[in-house]
Amino acid sequence: MTIELGFAWYESSAVGTVGIVDVPGHKDFIENMLAGVGGIDAVILVIAADEGVMPQTREHLSIISLLNVSTGLVVLTKVDMVDDSDWVDLVEADVRDFLIGSPLENAPILRVSTVTGEGISELRDALDEALMPLAARLDKGKPRLAVDRVFTMTGFGTVATGTMLDGSFRLDDEVVILPSGVKSRIRGLQSHQKRESIAFPGSRTAVNLAGVDTSLVKRGNVIAAPGKYQPTRRIDAKIDVLGDAAAGLKHNQYVKVFVFTSETIGRLRLLQKQLIKPGEEGWVQIEFEDELVVAAGDRFVMRQMSPAQTIGGGVVVEPHSGTRYKLADTAIIERLERKLSPAAESGIYTYVEEHPFLTNREIQEQIPEGSSVAAEEIARFVEQGKFVKLAQSPNDEEKVITADLWQQLTRKMLEALDQFHKQFPLKNGIVSDELARKLRISKQELAVCISAWVNNRQLNESAGVLSLPSFEVRYSANQTRRIKQLYDQIQQDPFNPPGVKEAREILTDELYQSQVDQGVLIQLSGEVIIRSTEFEKMQAFVIAEISNHGLLTLAQFRDHFSTSRRVSQALLEYLDRKGITIREGDGRRLK
Repeated sequence: MTIELGFAWYESSAVGTVGIVDVPGHKDFIENMLAGVGGIDAVILVIAADEGVMPQTREHLSIISLLNVSTGLVVLTKVDMVDDSDWVDLVEADVRDFLIGSPLENAPILRVSTVTGEGISELRDALDEALMPLAARLDKGKPRLAVDRVFTMTGFGTVATGTMLDGSFRLDDEVVILPSGVKSRIRGLQSHQKRESIAFPGSRTAVNLAGVDTSLVKRGNVIAAPGKYQPTRRIDAKIDVLGDAAAGLKHNQYVKVFVFTSETIGRLRLLQKQLIKPGEEGWVQIEFEDELVVAAGDRFVMRQMSPAQTIGGGVVVEPHSGTRYKLADTAIIERLERKLSPAAESGIYTYVEEHPFLTNREIQEQIPEGSSVAAEEIARFVEQGKFVKLAQSPNDEEKVITADLWQQLTRKMLEALDQFHKQFPLKNGIVSDELARKLRISKQELAVCISAWVNNRQLNESAGVLSLPSFEVRYSANQTRRIKQLYDQIQQDPFNPPGVKEAREILTDELYQSQVDQGVLIQLSGEVIIRSTEFEKMQAFVIAEISNHGLLTLAQFRDHFSTSRRVSQALLEYLDRKGITIREGDGRRLK
């Protein structure tokens, strides 16, 4: 009697190498059986002709349905044990009735004897016919292997086996064993006792791990590429309760959860109502006692704690669920429904909607669809105007956001700037950090948006200050008079202007800051200001004089402009801070 998982393979002339996982059939070993069926593409449901459909057969068929395995065939074995052919006909008819409504409803039923060889040739042909339409597993660039066996080989060390999922392993790849986080390297790869340099998605694979003791790896662990997966203790999922389940599932009920080769206890938090009855489906959060490694789209099976029997299963929609949700939150349910849409585009749209400002590459690394499918869908959404691509500069990777979010951000930006200009009519505009806070996006994300808004002529940007293109500072008659009063006074001795304090008294603090923001006045120090026209002349003289003579002293500068030491020192130190000059002894040279 099969108690543990068994593994074999055969060579098909039609489809190549076919890996086989033999799982226990006895009802006492259902949980061992579950460790072997997570990664299969097709099933052979074996029923003894001398016994017919057994209770465990019904549970096995339910598990196949919950895992969404729709390809397969049925084998009536031990036909040599039945002398009466009419009996076999009755058993087959009973099996056909039993299969109604299941994924194997229309599957071939073959009569086989391993003793006499009856039906073996037909079984091979039927397998080929069933497997040929199946598409190759997608390489999503996120390789993982759900470990089902671990052992030591003399001269090699630790070997773990499983079915490759979602990507490929290569010799010498760095890997991580999850959920523990132990790091290792692939010393060797085998598939069906053949050494390989690459293990492809869907293949039965043995991985020889470097520097890892067998005690650090066990069934249920996942061997993965570093950084591609993170363990989780809470997921969002949609579940189905079997129609023949003894009872429904209640809020906060504990169940055993089986995902690929892993098993743990989970607490169900129902999201729509307090009870999901037999034959019904519903949305849940599942909180696990142990960390698991799962991805969106992974299917799982649930069993009652006691009595031990399969009660339902489901599909992972969000592998890293956030905070607990409130009961009957329609917005949450709608978001989860969009994620579960069978169309790849809906999954991609929802992911971009929830994770804006990622590049194509970053999106392809995270979503459950294949990279090529993702790239095509993103391009199509851009063409349809549902996605917008943004880049801070032509050489940067473009970021992807939804058109809806782009419209929202643009509207909020225009509203924020309009409000700012009305509130502060004498300021040139809002600083970028403040706008980022108002829009609730990061500085990096805002920088990407600013580039697009400037290109679209929706925004002006100067030295980190942002304004609407239609905005310009306008002064009242009183403010204009004050400005004229200050500049008339400056004009009397341009290189010896009034100090900061006096200028503020003439203009008022707000008007003074506006003139500085406009660049008309330049504040050289806490006490000294200069008009931009005089500053440009002074700066030009400094550069020319040093270029011709190599060094310029403060006294030379002061004498040339007939100005005070206070103004001279303030201007030269200002040029030092700007990186134009550098002090050397009593003079300055060009930096």
